[in-house]
Amino acid sequence: MSKSGTKGDTIVIKKYANRRLYDTSTSRYVTLDHLRELVKQDAEFVVLDAKSGEDLTRGVLAQIIFEEEANGANMLPLPFLRQLISYYGDALEAVVPNYLQMTMNNFAQEQERLRENFLEAMGSPGAMIQMMEGQTRRNIEMFQQAMRMFTPFPEGMPATGTMPEPEDKPAASGEKSELESLKKELEAMRSKIDKLAGS
Repeated sequence: MSKSGTKGDTIVIKKYANRRLYDTSTSRYVTLDHLRELVKQDAEFVVLDAKSGEDLTRGVLAQIIFEEEANGANMLPLPFLRQLISYYGDALEAVVPNYLQMTMNNFAQEQERLRENFLEAMGSPGAMIQMMEGQTRRNIEMFQQAMRMFTPFPEGMPATGTMPEPEDKPAASGEKSELESLKKELEAMRSKIDKLAGS
């Protein structure tokens, strides 16, 4: 870390046991509001435990979101929060972060066009609904593309096995059980995608 309190181009914020945050680049204690401004300025920073050096960035960023929501921002709809929570421990848990990242990247790339469309749609509720439906369709398409990367069976191939077994060598019972479990998991994933597309 350099004398300026940065790690490369990344600002280092230390978090102490009393929950105070210390910006090593400016040598002063700061608040979550300061970190929120750093995010808006697109400044790279990490939050490290002052004693152990553990990376606490994810938790602190989540705390900023929670405070914004508690203060009435309401950017995260209740159905979204419930659905997100339901994916913890689910088979799709590993897919969701990449999907959300792709969605936000897509939104960021189109934000100027969306701003213009939003301002135009303000005078027409029907146009606003169409705009949101279009964005939702694109998000679902992206999610389905992401899911196809995790689908163990190519399209059109029956989900009953991977490679055909030789006729004189029946599959072991353990392999059959694992295959059936994989098939059920795949069907559950497809069912969830269908529900998302229907919504």
